[in-house]
Amino acid sequence: MSADLSSPSDFADRLVAWQKAAGRHDLPWQKTRDPYRIWLSEIMLQQTQVATVIPYFQRFLARFPTLQALAEASPDVVSAHWAGLGYYARARNLHRCARQIVAVHAGKFPESTAELTALPGIGRSTAAAIAVFAFGRRAAILDGNVKRILCRCFGIAGNPGQAAVDRELWALTERLLPEGDCEAYTQGLMDLGATVCTRSRPRCGDCPLGESCRARLEGRQSELPTARPRVKLPERRTTFVQIGRAHV
Repeated sequence: MSADLSSPSDFADRLVAWQKAAGRHDLPWQKTRDPYRIWLSEIMLQQTQVATVIPYFQRFLARFPTLQALAEASPDVVSAHWAGLGYYARARNLHRCARQIVAVHAGKFPESTAELTALPGIGRSTAAAIAVFAFGRRAAILDGNVKRILCRCFGIAGNPGQAAVDRELWALTERLLPEGDCEAYTQGLMDLGATVCTRSRPRCGDCPLGESCRARLEGRQSELPTARPRVKLPERRTTFVQIGRAHV
């Protein structure tokens, strides 16, 4: 794996400096260490844009201001307040997770990524984000935005959904993780992918990593990450014989 960035620390330093100067700082779930709010925002933001999430997040908190309130609600009530946000398995897992934290962890979020990942609906990257923002832990995220940044910046070909590419990206994101400023670094990855290194029409001129980005240098922004191959529909040949009675 090659890269034009001089070192992992250079990658992190550029990203942290950019986030502090140009990143997002006023989202409703920022400036808090409340794991409930951070967890809720991370679940809602899965496959959903920030602008869509904000009003849902605010209404959801107004109805379920605490983890205990969410755990005590009925599944139908929770689903009703999720209606319109899509991907409804998230709401079901959210409710199951709240009840499990209350029942197993006495209503207190576990702090380690291993324990967080064991909860319903919390994957490896989401667990890392919660650990970083709520508990100040050092942990690497790898959501869709981060995969796009890494594939472009380091020229990694192959569909990120493939196991080998996924392993390579996890190894890379772990290697790039700085020793300090993990919150600004993690938020920087999220902000960069959401606002600059977008799926279409990336704003490469505004990117703090642009001068070293392999995709930009080679004009391959539209090619990376490699798209998932289309499933070829099977072709079948069938012969029909129509039997009818002749009319005289």
